[in-house]
Parts: sequence; structure tokens; C-alpha cells
Amino acid sequence: MIRDLMTIMGPEHRRSVRIYLAWLVAFGVLQGVATALLVPVLQALLAGQTGIALRWLLVLLAAVVITCVARYQQAMKGFALALVTLTSLHRRLGDHVATLPLGWFSSEQVGRLSRSATGGTLMVTNVTAHLLTPVASGILTPATVALAMLAFDWRLGLATVLCAPLLYLVHRWAATAVGRSEERTDAAGALASSRVVEFARNQQVLRAFGRTTEGYQPLEDAIERQRGAWGRMLAQTAPRLLGSGLAVQLAFAVVIAVGVSLAAGGAIDPVPLVALLALAARLSGPLAEPALQSGMLRMAANDLRRLAAIFDEPPLPEPARSRELTAPGEIALTGVTFGYEPDRPVLADVTFRVPPRTMTAIVGASGSGKTTITRLVLRFFDVDAGVVSVGGADVRELSTTDLMAQISVVMQDVYLFDDTLEANIRLGRPSASEADVREAARLAGVDEIVARLPHGWRTGVGEGGASLSGGERQRVSVARAILKDAPIVLLDEATAALDPENERYVASALRALSDRATLLVIAHKLPTVVAADQILVLDGGRVAEAGTHEELLASGGAYTRFWNERSRAEGWRLVP
Repeated sequence: MIRDLMTIMGPEHRRSVRIYLAWLVAFGVLQGVATALLVPVLQALLAGQTGIALRWLLVLLAAVVITCVARYQQAMKGFALALVTLTSLHRRLGDHVATLPLGWFSSEQVGRLSRSATGGTLMVTNVTAHLLTPVASGILTPATVALAMLAFDWRLGLATVLCAPLLYLVHRWAATAVGRSEERTDAAGALASSRVVEFARNQQVLRAFGRTTEGYQPLEDAIERQRGAWGRMLAQTAPRLLGSGLAVQLAFAVVIAVGVSLAAGGAIDPVPLVALLALAARLSGPLAEPALQSGMLRMAANDLRRLAAIFDEPPLPEPARSRELTAPGEIALTGVTFGYEPDRPVLADVTFRVPPRTMTAIVGASGSGKTTITRLVLRFFDVDAGVVSVGGADVRELSTTDLMAQISVVMQDVYLFDDTLEANIRLGRPSASEADVREAARLAGVDEIVARLPHGWRTGVGEGGASLSGGERQRVSVARAILKDAPIVLLDEATAALDPENERYVASALRALSDRATLLVIAHKLPTVVAADQILVLDGGRVAEAGTHEELLASGGAYTRFWNERSRAEGWRLVP
């Protein structure tokens, strides 16, 4: 847990964590020393030695004052760390996440990130501000008292020390059970949260198929699984936590039994025995704290581990200085092999070149690796073998900023931010002049959309662009790409799901882009494919054919089959 805490707080706060831990240890030990000083005070009082008792009482008073100072310092350091967590952890987490490879951001990882950024942050503050103090003092104070008892009477001290392994094993037994149960409940909670979001986002589909009254079975199952996980957690952990508390009382009973047996045999005087048993009684209070907090401590450790695991994710390696571009606008893959899972390559020994200011179309069956190529060009992932180069430089030798400056992207699924229409276009180049924004919008047909909207350029598009149609969102995305004016544009089925009107606008914009940039297009629309200077046919993760439309048709291979199938599909009609 301490290592995870160090990781989460970051290098700049590790010294503060160490100081906090030092004061925490000092407080636990000093509290044990102050408690142990009760023995000479009680012995002197019971023996009627008032003067000696007063002197020991003064020593005890000094120890108590020093302990209070240590407690105050430890508490203030803990609260300061909690405040640092609340004010800076989200920023540090965001800065780190921004350095991770884009391929890391799967829906599962994003869901885990969201839960860790909320619940994990609160748990870190709870650990330093509240949780570690009773646990640390519950271990250090009894340990100090046990050592003092060895000095006062080695037999009672030995009996106390021998109880430690029993207490440790019982606490570990309880904490392990709580930790495992918490992992199951956390997984069930994450699944339930995902299903709730899924249920909310897909109301249109669910209502279309009459799933409003019957419920959504995946959500029902996830909630039932979460309820069952919490029920099993309570059933499994409650007896263990109870057993942990009973073990503390059992240890105290053992010490009493040893002391009584020694007194009965005349091996120890009753006066010091009473004082030592009073000291042993003081052990049960602090020892009960780890027993009570063991479950919470293990749950906190799980939360900290999940949060630290995000910080442990290695950032995308970047060069200190980007390599100079020798062929601006060029894309080349040389002997590229890549798979999302080990021993399951999606691409195998792929080699091709896209010359500057040309258009290359990639066609192939679903799963052949078309989108994977665009992801590798964008360096969402690094290749397993081979080289992906942009502008004549290996993408691994370019900083993320310099690589992204070379590329614009137009995807089939467009996301617009909950802002104005103009702000979403200006995202392509925030420093662009108003004239440049208007020209990009005109080329993409967005000016026609603006003319229809109630507030023109200042119209809000809603979350995800919900107030616009899919084709209109696509036009805004193309306008972004035009405004960015990057030498390379990647288009992943940008016209696949458009109606004729929107397709006409987007096609016109693509022609405008082709005059100024290199286009790498994943397409199924025949006009887009025919217009390409080069066509690559992917089959099973390999480039099966490459050439112009006429060359590939003449060869009678995979492209010819693709062309014939698409041509037949173009003529489909619904007959009443």
C-alpha cells in the first residue's frame, strides 16, 4: 500500500509522504512508551511510595505531551496530503493519461479510469487523513508495550509476544477475505455501471423493440450479480471480522492466565502483577483497531492498487527531438506485422507507399486490417515488426505533436463537442482566421447547414452533435480536416452511411482536399474507389493486389470480385 501511495502522490510529494509516515511511526511508538510508563507509576502508588510515584508521573506527563505533539504533527501532515490529493491528483492523472498510447483507451479502460478517478481519489484522502492512523498505532503501540513488558517481566512479555503470530494470522485471514470480496463487488459494480449507461444511451433502440416495460435483461442480470456479490461479501467477511476481534480478547485472556499462574506459584508479587495486567489491558484497545479496520484497509489497498496501476502504465515513448521530414505528405509501410493479441497478427508483412498529393483507396473484407492500418499511421499502437513512416520519418521517431500536425482524420463515426458549430470546426486549427473557417465550411457544405440553423454559427450542436444529423456531423468533420490543412488526410469510410445529398457535399469536399493533401481512404463506395490513383486490396492481413482501377479489373482477381459484388449491390431495389 505504501508503494502504491508513493506512486499515486508522485515524485514531488514523496518527501512529504515520508515525513508523514515518520510522524505516524513516532506517534505510535511514543503512545506505547507513555502507556508503558503507567507500570512504574502504579507500582509506586500500590507500594505506598508517593514520592517515587510523583517523579514517574512527571516523566509520564512529559511523554504524554511529546506524544500529543507527535499526534498533532502526524494529523496535520495527513490532512495536508489529503488536501494535495484533492487539489492535484486529477491534474496529475490527466497529465499521465495524456501520454498513454491512444490504443490504451478501450471502453473497459475508460470505465476503470472513471471509477478510479472518483472513488480512488476519495480513498487516497481517507487513507492519509483517517485510516492509517488507527491501524499504524494499533500495531506500533502494542508492539512497543510488548517490548516494555519484556523489560518489566520477561515471562509476561514472552506470553504477549507469542500471541502476536496468532493475531497476525487471524487479521490476515480476515483482511484477505475482505479484499477478495471487494474485488468481486468492484467488478460487479463496474459491470452494472456500464449496463446502466448502455441502457440510457440506447433507449431509441430499446423502445423501438418494445423493451420499455419488460426491462433490459443485461442490466437486470448485472444488478442481480452486484446484489449477489454484496450479499456474499457480508456473509463471508462478517464472521472473519468477528473472529479477528475475538482473537484480541483471547490474547488478553492468555496474558491474564499466565500472570495468575505465576502469582499462584509465588513467582511474581501481586503488586507488580496488577500493574502489568493493567498495562496488558491497555493493549486490547489499540489491538482492536486493526481488527476493526482490517477490512476497510484491504479495500483501500485495492483502490490504491487500481489507481497506481494507471500511473504504472508506461507512456508512449517519444524522441527528445523529432526526426526531420524528408518526404512531406508521404505514407509508407515496410514489412509491417501487427496484432492486437500475441500470436494473432492482423497484418502480416504489409508493404506499400502512398506518394504525396495522391489518393490511395484501401478495400477488402471486414476484418482484413483496413482500419488497423490507419491506427498504425496515427500511432495508436506500435508495430510488432517493420516500419510505418510519415513524411519519410518513422512515426516512432516523431513526437506526438509533430506526427499529429501532419495528419487530419475523418472517421465514419463523428463526435462533436457540446459547443457551437463554429467552435467544433475551429477545433481543426484554433488560430485560424474567420475567413479561413468560413471557407472550410463552404467547401464542406456546412454553410448550407448554418443558413438553416436558428442562431447560425452560434448554434449549439449538443452533446456528441445530437442536434445534427449523421450526414451533417460528417460535413463538420470534413470542414475540420480542411481547416487543419494537414499534408495527409485519413478517411475511414467517411461516406459509407450518407444519404445522396450529404454524400454529394462530402465528395465535393474530398475533391478539394485531394488538391492539397495526400489521401488514404478506406472506402466501399464505387465512385470513391474509382477516383483513387492507387487501390490496395487487403485479404487476410496482406496486400493481395495493388494498382489502378483498370489494372485490377483486367487482372480478374480479388478486386474484380469486389467490384462485381458492389456493382450488383448498387442496383438493388425494394419491390412492392
